Amino acid sequence: MIDDMDFQKISPEDMPNPPIEEAGAKEPKFEDFGVKAKQEPTLGSTIDTNRNLDTILGISVDIQVVLGSASMLVSNLLKLGRGAVIPLDHRVGEPVEVVVNGRVVARGEVIVVEDDNSRFGVSLTEIVGTNPASSSETVN
Repeated sequence: MIDDMDFQKISPEDMPNPPIEEAGAKEPKFEDFGVKAKQEPTLGSTIDTNRNLDTILGISVDIQVVLGSASMLVSNLLKLGRGAVIPLDHRVGEPVEVVVNGRVVARGEVIVVEDDNSRFGVSLTEIVGTNPASSSETVN
């Protein structure tokens, strides 16, 4: 298939030359990020940073704490009754995973809530980063 293609040789003189700027010809432009963001016009409206932030902060998300998981046959599942114990793949003392909308975002330890000894909570010990290795880590 490559034999059927015609290749054209390009000489360096035929290559477009980008404009060359002298070093130091332009002064660097620094912005003051301490100044409150300006309202800039966009598509007939303005960006209201406070309103947009309030909208985002009002979004509801599902949070799950995964103590562990198990796999079993449907026939064994049907045999389960009150008091049955399902062994999980996590051991006591291992960190639990905090999952937000199907994505692992943190790990932590299970604790008893101080105000009410009948409730549990999670003390976060690790926040999972957004690097490519952790972004593929999801729980179904």
